[in-house]
Amino acid sequence: MPTDQTTPPASSDVTPQTARALVVPRHGGSDALSVTDREIPAPGPGEVRVQVAASGVNFIDVYQREGVYPIPTPFTLGVEMAGTVEAVGEGVDDVQVGDRVAQAMNLGSHAELAVFAADRLVPVPDDVDLEVAAAAMLQGCTAHFLVTDTFPVGPDTTALVHAAAGGVGQLLVQLIKAQGGTVVATAGSPDKLETARSRGADHLIDYSTTDDLAAAVREATGGRGVDVVYDGVGQATFDASLASLRPRGMLVLFGAASGAVPPVDPQRLNAAGSVFLTRPSLAHYVSTTEELRDRAAAVFAAIGAGQLDIAVSHRYPLSDAKAAYDALEGRGTTGKVVLLP
Repeated sequence: MPTDQTTPPASSDVTPQTARALVVPRHGGSDALSVTDREIPAPGPGEVRVQVAASGVNFIDVYQREGVYPIPTPFTLGVEMAGTVEAVGEGVDDVQVGDRVAQAMNLGSHAELAVFAADRLVPVPDDVDLEVAAAAMLQGCTAHFLVTDTFPVGPDTTALVHAAAGGVGQLLVQLIKAQGGTVVATAGSPDKLETARSRGADHLIDYSTTDDLAAAVREATGGRGVDVVYDGVGQATFDASLASLRPRGMLVLFGAASGAVPPVDPQRLNAAGSVFLTRPSLAHYVSTTEELRDRAAAVFAAIGAGQLDIAVSHRYPLSDAKAAYDALEGRGTTGKVVLLP
């Protein structure tokens, strides 16, 4: 990962540093969050220390904070960031001080300084702003694997995207359209539907005013149903998602913004037309350094080519993190939320 500097980078600082971090001292609601000065250690072998420029706010953080995804407390919240390498540990030869880097799926991002394994960092091209890179990593790589690997979208694909004005939803719409697919988009207000339309959605459904969501989807598809449903909402949309599929279609359940889906009788998949149900997560699609960096590079290339516009629509200082999470959980956001340390 070559540095973009024309002069040699500064010497690596291998002493511990004190920095502010957003800490979860106990599992619970947003009231549990605490901005605290913490000692950030020097990077160990194979590690680097990064000065964080921006970190992404995501629902996975909520699940970790609440204990749905159990993590021993206390811990520093946040699994997505971009910044500049400030120090490198022993044995690191592909990352240098001064490099612009980003990461996703590793704890500790909501902080001024953070230490990560060097092989879980990706280079950020010069033409991608660090704030955009932070906003693109988790949701961008998620949208990318969903439409390229979980269900490869092509020109003959018709896809249903729930919450199409949200962070992942907007990216899914754009990537599906870039691959030639047709998008049926749902959202909960006219303004959000307009956002989905501006991203390229072909059919728009307001689920706050629709009594039978699956019937509306089938009407939009001439009675056929969709090839794939991308559902990050969960409990509130699951039944309609299943009923919206064509025979042998696929329901891709990648989140639970409205709550977890109760256990499902497999016979329902047969009754719906021998359909498929999968519950993927990003970690399994970036499990190696090569796959992680290739996927991130594809996302950054799509940004550079104008195929993917990352809408960073809500910015909060680290000290106002509670308000950021309250807005996200209250469904009061459109696009990406970031914290700026």
